[in-house]
Amino acid sequence: MKEVWTLATEPAFLLYAALVLSATLVLIFHFVPYYGHTHIMVYIGVCSLMGSLSVMSCKALGIALKLTFSGMNQLIYLQTWAFALVVVTCVITQMNYLNKALDTFNTAVVSPIYYVMFTSLTILASVIMFKDWDRQNPSQIVTEMCGFVTILSGTFLLHKTKDLGDNSSSVTSLSPSFSSRSSKHSSENGCTAEEIPLRCQVSFP
Repeated sequence: MKEVWTLATEPAFLLYAALVLSATLVLIFHFVPYYGHTHIMVYIGVCSLMGSLSVMSCKALGIALKLTFSGMNQLIYLQTWAFALVVVTCVITQMNYLNKALDTFNTAVVSPIYYVMFTSLTILASVIMFKDWDRQNPSQIVTEMCGFVTILSGTFLLHKTKDLGDNSSSVTSLSPSFSSRSSKHSSENGCTAEEIPLRCQVSFP
């Protein structure tokens, strides 16, 4: 845990954590009261920012529990409990504002935007804290980024094409009225529904 704590207290990650906390506090105390119910990015921004810190703390806490179960007790270090406190605080804040976003806006809109922002910030935090890319060659990094862009593209397409079903249903809902008008005009011109349309003169206004 001391090694993980050393990674968490490096200047680069401390700067990232300070920026995240500052942005979160500004969103909570300034933007949420005025724009929370009208702009979806306010709630999702808080969830994503706090989520990136919670994932890093969960990873550190998972390492501590794994070492503890293997015989190397990590619960005696204050760093372990510090990470646990960060996890609890971030998760409570994250779930609180995520529920507010789901109560205020459409779930089909909240889910893809939250997924994209949360994943992007988590990858950034992981690169800064654990230096994941330092142990990988350029081809591996490019492959990972291509996979990430593919996932984001799929999420974007799902979000954009979700209204196609609504459009088709609206067209379907118009068809009964259209058919009723057709039947009305057909009856006025002496045609029945069983007759072949080509044999019947139907005029529409």
